Amino acid sequence: MHAKITPLTDTLAVASQISADDIEEIAAQGYRVLINNRPDDEEPGQLSSTEARAAAEAAGLAYHYLPFTAGTLTETDIAAFGKLLDQADGPVLAHCRSGTRCCLIWSATQLKDGGSADALIADGAAKGFEISALKRFA
Repeated sequence: MHAKITPLTDTLAVASQISADDIEEIAAQGYRVLINNRPDDEEPGQLSSTEARAAAEAAGLAYHYLPFTAGTLTETDIAAFGKLLDQADGPVLAHCRSGTRCCLIWSATQLKDGGSADALIADGAAKGFEISALKRFA
């Protein structure tokens, strides 16, 4: 497995960029849903959403493509991510380049549920993610 996986909750983990070879292992680890938060063509050689969808579905995973960058993240994206989590039938793995934007969007869903921006930013930092951009949604 090339991607680094970091659990955020009992049912959600985030990962750095995955490869096609990682997807079967992701399914074997018990994940049932794969969310791609990375825009296609962000870097040369990254797995495209079309390739990832085909590999995920072949491995029995539900696949969702919800691309954004920290600068383009919107309330609509946050609501869509929250809905995907609410509707997930099993553990979810969300991925992007480093896992940071996935941690950011999840933390934004927690703000909507009454979470503290400072506590969420500190928790993200403890897990290795710099998500101070969360403050703009507080």
